[in-house]
Amino acid sequence: MGRRKTNRIILEDLLVIDAGAKGKSVAKAPDGRVVFINNAVPGDVATIQTTKKRKAYFEGTAISFSEVSDKRVEPKCEHFGTCGGCKWQNMGYEHQLFYKQKEVENNLIRLGKIELPEITPIKAAENQYYYRNKMEFSFSANKWLTLDQIRSEEIVENKNALGFHIPGMWDKILDLNTCHLQRDPSNAIRDFVKQKAQELAIPFYNVRNQTGVLRTLMIRTSSTGAVMVLLQLFEDTKERVSLLDAIQNEFSEITSLLYVINNKGNDTIYDQDILLHAGNDHIMEEMEGLTFKINAKSFYQTNSEQAHELYKITRDFAGLTGDELVYDLYTGTGTIALFVAKNAKKVVGVEAVPDAIIAAKENAERNGITNAEFYVGDMKKVFTEDFVKANGKADVVITDPPRDGMHADVVQQLIHLNAAKIVYVSCNSATQARDLALLNDNYKVTKIQSVDMFPQTYHVENVVLLERR
Repeated sequence: MGRRKTNRIILEDLLVIDAGAKGKSVAKAPDGRVVFINNAVPGDVATIQTTKKRKAYFEGTAISFSEVSDKRVEPKCEHFGTCGGCKWQNMGYEHQLFYKQKEVENNLIRLGKIELPEITPIKAAENQYYYRNKMEFSFSANKWLTLDQIRSEEIVENKNALGFHIPGMWDKILDLNTCHLQRDPSNAIRDFVKQKAQELAIPFYNVRNQTGVLRTLMIRTSSTGAVMVLLQLFEDTKERVSLLDAIQNEFSEITSLLYVINNKGNDTIYDQDILLHAGNDHIMEEMEGLTFKINAKSFYQTNSEQAHELYKITRDFAGLTGDELVYDLYTGTGTIALFVAKNAKKVVGVEAVPDAIIAAKENAERNGITNAEFYVGDMKKVFTEDFVKANGKADVVITDPPRDGMHADVVQQLIHLNAAKIVYVSCNSATQARDLALLNDNYKVTKIQSVDMFPQTYHVENVVLLERR
């Protein structure tokens, strides 16, 4: 069956009135339908070519502008508009913050039917660029060609690329020149790896044919100055040692140099053996005197500076006096649990990923924290009445679920637990709103604080304090 044909429509001179979910801007068509636009800024007046038509809305792209918004700024990155990583880079930062907070409030009111307390302004990021501590780049033997390259009809002999996936195209990689998301030596390492790999004639991966050698490059940095580099290969090659040795010799900053041989169809490494080439098998992160061991598979908030702000807000909302039993649901590697442990009588963390719990226990031991315990398992199966009987009734619950939010069984167990306070940390205010609606008969939202973890994007974290009615 062929693709369904789309009847494309030209909508002229639409005023862009808002910024909506997933970074799209919003206008109204003459027939009243909403138009979601992927390349406009609120305040623009644009002609839109639709790409999708539905009963209640259109999706489209601005093809010309009769007026440009005063909210616009010049994008810093040369790859803006092709790379999908920083969709709001053409919008002033103060306006990014406004629309992020507006989306949170709209979701809580519209989806959650929540009566909101006085809203504290969103916590802005001090650094709007070079804030990420982890980046993952993909190799490709068939890079994405720019419009200029296509129009010039030049013959592109070298089609190797090392960069990011083109949005919506799993097999197309944009070859990066400079990325403004991770501090040095990130760009230098990426560029060197690409150049040296080509000198050594190591084939770049072709994801469609599943041929080639080099698959991905991960770079992690930390506030302690440590740098981790992980090279992923589809199959081993005798040139691997030469490439890794060259990386080690070129960059003295690298304290952990790793590789993985992954011949699966996908490039996830969580079920793979990570092999050490040089240095340590981990790097260390530090926060308020606590140290956290970060290995290649560890989850750690990708904006270290704003993670500290997020955790301080969580601790403040919990209002611990030293006498409370705290449950930390979806604890990950235990960073929040250990961060609040000194203010609690005891903290109990639960997480579904076994490696994360092993790391949490190691982090507790490393920091001399003896009042934290960690359990592994599916949340809805572990967090039960028997769990509460074994560990005691919590006074405060901290929950930081994935983007899908909490399972309905977990919400019901929270209601049954009837803790005095719940601090709900979320990276998706829509699913957070859904869960808050289920808790609303039993808990009142008394504090809300959004945190901008990802400048130049539409993503935002939100912390809510619920107190028992």
